[in-house]
Amino acid sequence: MHAVDLVIIAVYLVLMALVGWWVAKKASRNAESYFLAGKSLPWWVIGVAHGSSGVDITGTMWFVMIFFIYGVKGIWLLWVWPLFSVIFRMMYLGTWVRRSNVLTGAEWMRTRFGDSPGAKLAYISVVVYALVHVVGFLSYAFRGIAEFTRPFFPWQYPDEVYGTAMLLFTGIYCVVGGMYSVVMNDLIQFVLKVIAAVGIAVIAIVLIKPEQLMAAVPAGWDQLFFGPGQLKLDWSQLMPQLMDRIYGATGDGYSLFMFFTGMLLLKGVAVSMAGPTPNYAIQHILSTRSPREAALENMVMAVVSLAPRFLLIGAIAVLGIVFFRPDLAAMGTKVNFEKILPHVLDKYVPIGFKGILIAALLASFMSTFVSTVNSGAAYVVNDIYKRYINSSAEPKRYVQLGWITSSAVIVLGIVFGFVMTKDVHSVTKWIVSSLIPAFVAPNVLKWHWWRFNGYGFFAGMVAGTLAALVIPGFLHLHEVFVFLLILTISTLASVVACLLTKPESDAVLKSFYRSVRPWGCWGPIYEKCRAENPAFQPNRDFPRDMFNVAVGLVWQTSLVTSPIYLVIQHWREMWISLAVCAVTSLILKFTWYDKLGPGEMYLAQDR
Repeated sequence: MHAVDLVIIAVYLVLMALVGWWVAKKASRNAESYFLAGKSLPWWVIGVAHGSSGVDITGTMWFVMIFFIYGVKGIWLLWVWPLFSVIFRMMYLGTWVRRSNVLTGAEWMRTRFGDSPGAKLAYISVVVYALVHVVGFLSYAFRGIAEFTRPFFPWQYPDEVYGTAMLLFTGIYCVVGGMYSVVMNDLIQFVLKVIAAVGIAVIAIVLIKPEQLMAAVPAGWDQLFFGPGQLKLDWSQLMPQLMDRIYGATGDGYSLFMFFTGMLLLKGVAVSMAGPTPNYAIQHILSTRSPREAALENMVMAVVSLAPRFLLIGAIAVLGIVFFRPDLAAMGTKVNFEKILPHVLDKYVPIGFKGILIAALLASFMSTFVSTVNSGAAYVVNDIYKRYINSSAEPKRYVQLGWITSSAVIVLGIVFGFVMTKDVHSVTKWIVSSLIPAFVAPNVLKWHWWRFNGYGFFAGMVAGTLAALVIPGFLHLHEVFVFLLILTISTLASVVACLLTKPESDAVLKSFYRSVRPWGCWGPIYEKCRAENPAFQPNRDFPRDMFNVAVGLVWQTSLVTSPIYLVIQHWREMWISLAVCAVTSLILKFTWYDKLGPGEMYLAQDR
């Protein structure tokens, strides 16, 4: 890198260190300040932070690979996470979560299950899953930052050395500042990301003519929609090894595109209805000042995490397709798509702007990293130490333990990053197909079925997590089938354990139903609430919520297609996407936004 670029990156890192030092005093007041920033930040600030936390180097490298291979159709494969879980949180689940007024997802278990023996087991299972989830995501981040950083330095050290150095540097900033450092870094990262996205998009549009791009990709690559049967993308003349990647027995397995995208949609709906996983997603929601602001925060998160990011991803992928494809083709069967991102930055980004772009991507890494570490430490301090060891310690004692725990979580992430020698794509598949489904069944049931109890939750979480750790090593199945198998195991364990044990007490169930106000199978509890208060009304918003989710999915998709069509210079499709975004935004203004205020006012009166 040029000296100018190194100076820009150094200035960014120094700025982060100063921010960490500045917010350390605020964060050290008590546990709520350290882990939730005192629940004092505006919803739009938390929304920007939440959206920025969802943008990481590892995921960006994976999305670039997907766009390179599958073209515009690859947008549907983003459902593998699923990206649209934010729509469910925006429309209703964020509000439900925030009404609990707790510190972590594990503490939320007491809101739902009370203090029964089953509730205590449920509580512990969430803590254990959260820690496995956090360490898994840190290992995922480790692989991405290691592969991204190494090409920019002249020293021939292994990737893991660079990954360790970045995690340790970022860890110091994270440990001292808590949630305040998370939010401040995210705001700076968002500004850098927008600058970087616009700049790289301009470079791609200036350097590449539409006909150059179309000559470098197979027919149909630029089309969003697809027909039944096999995916029709013929890379045989351009990159023959991609034919095996798409259609081969050991490839991605997406050749039957309609079938697998349908499965991904069903899987995504199940994951989304379970609510946020016990990581930084739920911490951001719990940091908001009210249930209404929790919904608005997720709206901002959706916009921030999509439009700028896919402008950046689309531009990098297009530059890689036109200029780096011959190099990738020369790699033969060992083609490494994770080299596209650093190669494009190295070869096609001018001096000065390269430093800004790398700083933005480092900020993306830091954003996800510090959010993940903060959420993991919150579970240890609040849900283990405070609950079971010392519930009356001085506030600063909890903060000090937060420093220690954050450091330990970082070390674990590094250790597992060394052990996990697979590439980014493999780690991504394990997280989305194995680890996430372990969470789904018990968390869908806890919202929607009054009979579900703590024993059922505990059994489902334990069975799902064990299956996630064991099955991928023994059964070589496509990730969709791995997801379904783990989901089936978790569901059976949840339902059987629940039916073999007693339901939670009426007092706990009525309190949860009155405060959180979910819709679903709550008839017996509704009748008991109605007997005590004849004016009490159930939540009848299910039709409206589902309509808003459907409109929201179209709205969110347009936020992805608009920047993608911009960078590939398909102007007609870009304007159609923007028009769809405008129309769906207008619909949601009347069917969602205008309903938020009155709904929360009614809740306050009911209480």
